[in-house]
Amino acid sequence: MRPGAAPAAVLLCLSLLALGAGRPPAGGPAAAPLPDRMADTGGGTQLITAVAPDTSSTSGTLTWWDRRDGRWVAAGSAPARFGANGLAEGTTRRQGTSTTPTGLYRLPYAFGIRPAPAGTTYSYRPVREDSWWCQDNASRHYNRWSEPRAADCRAAEAEHLITYREQYAHALVVGFNYREPVRGRGAGIFLHVNGSGATAGCVSVPAEAMRRILRWAEPGRRPHLAIGTRDGATAITRH
Repeated sequence: MRPGAAPAAVLLCLSLLALGAGRPPAGGPAAAPLPDRMADTGGGTQLITAVAPDTSSTSGTLTWWDRRDGRWVAAGSAPARFGANGLAEGTTRRQGTSTTPTGLYRLPYAFGIRPAPAGTTYSYRPVREDSWWCQDNASRHYNRWSEPRAADCRAAEAEHLITYREQYAHALVVGFNYREPVRGRGAGIFLHVNGSGATAGCVSVPAEAMRRILRWAEPGRRPHLAIGTRDGATAITRH
């Protein structure tokens, strides 16, 4: 998703129950960690949660978790930024709305303008001068990396990745609308480094947090990213 002022076949349901800080009830025991209260976490032993106060919010908290001894333990957290127009249900989101899609998503691979942080084990694709992300609904390469830019992908409908030197210093591809892309739903949703403000649909965090996440993430542990709101039980569909 074009960062703008600051850059973003099985269906299953995910309930993010009281999504957020796990605040204990007054006078009662502490609530279980957030992932332990979720209906599904993707089946792996690593998880990232990106939590906003409500759907109109442009900021919130990102936490990364490890599954240890049958329980989820927070490995780190950082302030997060979302789309300039808040969050939208991933299954009905529309391209160009500057909203971050809610849902549970795989993280296919990492990429960056800068070299991968030492210790990174995720597949990491270097950004080059001819690296593009196609967002052209008419292209066969819709919502895909294109190097060089595909002939049927108009430059005006693609991101020239290297031009976002701050935001795409390091990033993870978010599997939103990725496996079987639906035209018009949106393309180029990433977890990346902060720019100067809200994103155009991605999730962003400070640079050091992004480096920590890349050193922490292990593809063999199947990390997923869950995006949602803090309050209420939210049904989320994974593509």
